[in-house]
Amino acid sequence: MSQFDLIYADSDILVVNKAPDLLSVPGRGPDKQDCLIHRVQAVYPDALAVHRLDMATSGLLLMARGAAMHRQLSMLFQERQVAKRYIAVVAGQLATETGEINLPLICDWPNRPRQMVSFEIGKPSLTRYRLLGFDVSSNSSRVELEPITGRSHQLRVHMAALGHPILGDDLYGSVTSAPRLLLHATKLSFPMPGTDQWQSFESPPDF
Repeated sequence: MSQFDLIYADSDILVVNKAPDLLSVPGRGPDKQDCLIHRVQAVYPDALAVHRLDMATSGLLLMARGAAMHRQLSMLFQERQVAKRYIAVVAGQLATETGEINLPLICDWPNRPRQMVSFEIGKPSLTRYRLLGFDVSSNSSRVELEPITGRSHQLRVHMAALGHPILGDDLYGSVTSAPRLLLHATKLSFPMPGTDQWQSFESPPDF
């Protein structure tokens, strides 16, 4: 098992930078057991995953050390007290520099793991975006994305629905090829349980 990129460690939490095309947690079957949490647990046996990133997405993941801290951190995510920021490169030029995408999402069950917009049965899903720059030569935009809710594939589906799929996204119809999904969890901020001292971690993308 190869190494992992440790950003921060103390007696309560671990912050790790997940590589693209690596599972956050194990999947079904012996071929899906190599994942970030197993790699981390080889060094920190008490590490527990609090949340996850899509396999294709890179960036910051928070892990708890021990069951008690896991419960407290999980509660922060449930109560939406964890602020997350992502950097993405998307196709085309955005019409506005900032905005919100408020489209309900649900699993497209016959085509899982794909998700889809459904106003009938979808769960409320909100993403805020901010344009960081436009590249004329590649007709692509660099954006900062803030998921207010945490639905599966939310950022990918929302940007595709806006008409600007994330480059390298083979599930949601990116028209421009890229060597990988250009989506990176770049910032994670939260009040530390027990102290309420605000913790913030950053990781720049490699694209």
